Amino acid sequence: MRALAARFSNYLYRRKIGVNPRSRNFSSYSGKDELSIEEEAERKVGWVLKTIFFVTAGMAGYHFFPYMGENLMQQSVSLLRVKDPLFKRVGASRLTRFAIDDERRKKIIEMGGAQELLNMLATAKDDRTRKAALQALDALSHSDEALASMHNAGAISIIRSAPNSLEDAEVEGFKLSLMKRFQDLRYEVPS
Repeated sequence: MRALAARFSNYLYRRKIGVNPRSRNFSSYSGKDELSIEEEAERKVGWVLKTIFFVTAGMAGYHFFPYMGENLMQQSVSLLRVKDPLFKRVGASRLTRFAIDDERRKKIIEMGGAQELLNMLATAKDDRTRKAALQALDALSHSDEALASMHNAGAISIIRSAPNSLEDAEVEGFKLSLMKRFQDLRYEVPS
């Protein structure tokens, strides 16, 4: 193995400086030309391969990422069904980030996200879980369709019955924001 490696390195060395092993004459001019031609060819082939790679990766990403968003939304709704409050908070936090336009809010409603958030709020034992649920419901409430769906699921009574937080004023802020939204759209809000 060492002998083979030594022969190969000797061959590369001779080739680099332009030594012809048969004639032992230095031909630096033709050696440099061959070397520059080989380097240019390698550079061109490298660019072609890189271009093929990036085009392939771009096409795969273009076809893959739209499904990834929908799968993550479905996963987030599924996290709301888990008993552990940490997972519920993670799911609610994700849904808050996803609910940025009416199309996504509608998807979340269709997947049962609003109902699960209301269930989460009704059964929450700690302020952080209540806050995460209220924040996600507030993000969803910016769509009239989502608000109607939440109203039909009994959101007003669930939101009213959620206890206020002594430590976090944002809980009360989310509750007030949601109730104002229901009043603005003329849903019956009992006093």
